[in-house]
Amino acid sequence: MDILFAQIQADLRSNDALRQSGALLQALQQSAAGRDIAVIAKSAVEEIVAAPASAVCKKLAFDLIRSTRLTPDLWDTVCSGIRNDFHFPDPDVTAAAVSILAAIPSYRLAKLIAECNKEISDCFDSPSDNLRFSITETLGCVLARDDLVTLCENNVNLLDRVSGWWGRIGANMLDRSDAVSKVAFESVGRLFQEFTTKRMSKLAGDKLVDSENSLAIRSNWVSSMVDFVWKKRSSLMARSLILPVENFRTTVFPIVYSVKAVASGSVEVIRKLSKSSNSGGSEVDSNAEKLVGVSDVVTHLAPFLVSSLEPALIYEVGINMLYLADVPGGKTEWASQSIIAILTLWDRQEFASARESIVRAVVTNLHLLDLNMQVSLFKRLLLMVRNLRAESDRMHALACICRTALCVDLFAKESVRRGQKPVAGTDIASLFEDARVNDDLNSITSKSIFREELVASLVESCFQLSLPLPEQKNSGMESRVIGALAYGTGYGALNWTEPSLEVVEVCRPCVKWDCDGRTYAIDCYLKLLVRLCYIYDTRGGVKRVKDGASQDQILNETRLQNLQRELVRDLREVNTPRILARLIWAIAEHIDIEGLDPLLADDPDDPLNVIVSNIHKVLFNVDSTAETTNRVQDVQAVLISAQRLGSRHPRAGQLLTKELEEFRNNPLADSVSKHQCRLILQRIKYASSHHESRWAGVTAARGDYPFSHHKLTVQFYEASAAQDRKLEGLVHKAILELWRPDPSELTLLLTKGLDSTLLKVPPTAITLTGSSDPCYVEGYHLADSSDGRITLHLKVLNLTELELNRVDVRVGLSGALYYMDGSSQAVRQLRNLVSQDPVLCSVTVGVSHFERCALWVQVLYYPFYGSGAVGDYEGDYAEEDPQIMRQKRSLRPELGEPVILRCQPYKIPLTELLLPHQISPVEFFRLWPSLPAVVEYTGTYTYEGSGFKATAAQQYGASPFLSGLKSLSSKPFHKVCSHIIRTVAGFQLCYAAKTWHGGFLGMMIFGASEVSRNVDLGDETTTMMCKFVVRASDASITKEIGSDLQGWLDDLTDGGVEYMPEDEGPSTLSKLTAEEAEHQALQAAVLQEWHMLCKDRSTEVN
Repeated sequence: MDILFAQIQADLRSNDALRQSGALLQALQQSAAGRDIAVIAKSAVEEIVAAPASAVCKKLAFDLIRSTRLTPDLWDTVCSGIRNDFHFPDPDVTAAAVSILAAIPSYRLAKLIAECNKEISDCFDSPSDNLRFSITETLGCVLARDDLVTLCENNVNLLDRVSGWWGRIGANMLDRSDAVSKVAFESVGRLFQEFTTKRMSKLAGDKLVDSENSLAIRSNWVSSMVDFVWKKRSSLMARSLILPVENFRTTVFPIVYSVKAVASGSVEVIRKLSKSSNSGGSEVDSNAEKLVGVSDVVTHLAPFLVSSLEPALIYEVGINMLYLADVPGGKTEWASQSIIAILTLWDRQEFASARESIVRAVVTNLHLLDLNMQVSLFKRLLLMVRNLRAESDRMHALACICRTALCVDLFAKESVRRGQKPVAGTDIASLFEDARVNDDLNSITSKSIFREELVASLVESCFQLSLPLPEQKNSGMESRVIGALAYGTGYGALNWTEPSLEVVEVCRPCVKWDCDGRTYAIDCYLKLLVRLCYIYDTRGGVKRVKDGASQDQILNETRLQNLQRELVRDLREVNTPRILARLIWAIAEHIDIEGLDPLLADDPDDPLNVIVSNIHKVLFNVDSTAETTNRVQDVQAVLISAQRLGSRHPRAGQLLTKELEEFRNNPLADSVSKHQCRLILQRIKYASSHHESRWAGVTAARGDYPFSHHKLTVQFYEASAAQDRKLEGLVHKAILELWRPDPSELTLLLTKGLDSTLLKVPPTAITLTGSSDPCYVEGYHLADSSDGRITLHLKVLNLTELELNRVDVRVGLSGALYYMDGSSQAVRQLRNLVSQDPVLCSVTVGVSHFERCALWVQVLYYPFYGSGAVGDYEGDYAEEDPQIMRQKRSLRPELGEPVILRCQPYKIPLTELLLPHQISPVEFFRLWPSLPAVVEYTGTYTYEGSGFKATAAQQYGASPFLSGLKSLSSKPFHKVCSHIIRTVAGFQLCYAAKTWHGGFLGMMIFGASEVSRNVDLGDETTTMMCKFVVRASDASITKEIGSDLQGWLDDLTDGGVEYMPEDEGPSTLSKLTAEEAEHQALQAAVLQEWHMLCKDRSTEVN
């Protein structure tokens, strides 16, 4: 290999273009094979890039540079070579040099562009098509990047130049050369794409930036380009038609984006964001002219939907026509044409890998179609969605279909109420008309999980429909669907219950499913059923007209009563013990027991008899699987049902008393269940003997469903529990993204204007050097959780009186951090550091998992670099290669000995790797006991004033006794709930978060005040004792927290709370197993209730 490399280097040193190109091709082959070609890259830079060579050799040398890592010194050589090539007589050599601009690191790009701006501008006027192509393509990539935008902020001259270059790129869309025209369209499309998908403070070329003024600069470029395209749209459409047909696709998006921006008015807001002084000068077109412009573009694109044979082109044109169909005055035909064309791609072999994109495009735009076409698409779409492999795409599509189905149902019902003719197939049941979907719904077992996803999505969509709709300030893709929903829900708060009633009727077979232990979808169904029964008060029977009930209400209540009776009959066919107990509870809690026919009391099919026989079935279940599925919970559920049902009705009380007596005396009952039976029997007896008092033992239905698919801690890792948690996460994410999307920062700025609260405050910098060090270094970091990246920004200040010609900043890593290119450390070479003049640099790293991590900074500065002083360098070269020996001897004297300054490590707070997780208190407390990993510890802090004074003085503000935890509000935690006990200055706080990598973390903080032992003569201070309990879905999370509890507390509270070791503070961690703890808790609860009942009876007797 050494011989081959030596041969390649010898060929590169020759002045023969043929030998040089052959050597470069061989080097590229070695690079592709994964070998380290750093030595050859150095030769290529020195012999080809920095010296005159042919265009082919230059191009190959730049390809070689892209495939390896260069040292900062070599980048300097590359930059000087590019500067020389701009003046080379052969335009092809200049074109090759221009192409490498996009690969130059951002920390070197600014200087190069500033020095070569005239030469770059001259390239646009070159007669060479190749050079014009190269400059348009390269600048199209570079100028859209954030790091260049950031440079423009600080340099007005550069901003003017770049704005001028964007104008030249726009004009090149009409260039005489097809290749130049195509690449100009691509560049403009990239500018628009960057603007619309931009997350503010996100990735800038290769780093995160904190500045937000870049938005104004980018907005200025976008608004100027939109105006140019709108004015020249006819010429641009004509130019696109004479391009080769394979290039036509690149022209579609820039034209459509610009026309849509003008027609929808969003360009006006973009102009406001750009803060440009000339924004008032642009003439505003009339609405008619805007609509004509849109129609012209649709007419220009429509033929390609039917005549093109290229799937990618059909898709691109279809998507963009859908984008235009949403403008004010847009037509449904534009949408239907596009959707029909996109659906034809489903069966095309060459487009099979993009089926997710097809479905996403169709379901996202369903609401743009007319009612009949929406209805006709539902069944076909469901089958298409079922065949999608990617779960997130499947869930998103299901969420869209379910929402549109509910919209259509509401809209159709409202139209019928207004006297219009009903449209067939608009009800929810039509979704399940397809034989395969229907068979899946009605079968007991199924190989696929799709039916569970469908039922869960439908039910969760119904719950979203019951909530107030989010405010929509901007009209966009969502405007029509929100309008349809408002139309359906605007005339009555309960209109959402009508489609929901159809959902519970259609999905009734799900209670019979056997899903291998999974219960999430069925729990969702029962939760909706219980809510509807509560709203319509099914306990009270069907209301009458003379009671003030409307015909619709009477019809809905009758349907619900019938559904309940059918569910009672289904009890015999339920296949999951867990679901049987819960279904019994859902029915028993809400059935109209007073409305049952007393003459059928002996009929085994009487609903009450069926319920009691199924309660018997659960209590005396001796099936071998009962123990593994945790029979204790099922018994608890039916015992609660028995208590509430038996207290409501004398006959139910008699039947259940018999069952409970039998169960109490059976060896199947453990001691807790026996105690509970005894308590329930007393309650039923008391209720039956006080039936004249309508309150005795009767508890009103609350509409709550007190069960969850979350299992106990010991079952957390079961496959079914894990699948349920995963399905819940996917469904919730898809539903919330669709119904309540978090607006992007760009959308917020477009809708609310430049509100100062949206602009992020740059983080505070941390000093990394000592007070007497010759260089001052400070740093701050920015994090982007979506890409799992962190950027450290460093400021280096030369505190000596000398000018330092060269300073190297090395950054090493520890913990979960890694560099994108796989290197172990990063080096930034800084040149010519003048005394007291700050120089900025940055590094970006990835985060692989949740772990403490730090960046270790070293500063090496060379006091004698470039001075020509020869330092004495001693080294043992005996066993080394003579050539390497010569290199080392020649390098050392030039650099001189470096002075190494080791800085303190820059630690990334562990909280930085968390994200707030929105969760309701109910769900939080259901999930809490199932989390398997736990760590608990005690912390203390002091606050001024005694507990009572503190609460009395701050009745309505922030209590001073929470002062140690005030920084928690700025940390990435969602505050689930809080309970302040003002009388004793105590509290309970609950927080939820997720790690960047998806692990769940819940935290409870319990606080209680203690008066300080050493009270000064001044203000009285009190100590707050805080017990922190952290539970997580993965033991690695709690292990990382527990490894340095004081560090974790400092991250959480910014040093406000001090850790108290367990030997000084009391521990609440139990030594019992999960089953023993549950057993004891149940026993304590039963005995507590028993004592309360005895106490009530004794007071009554007295």
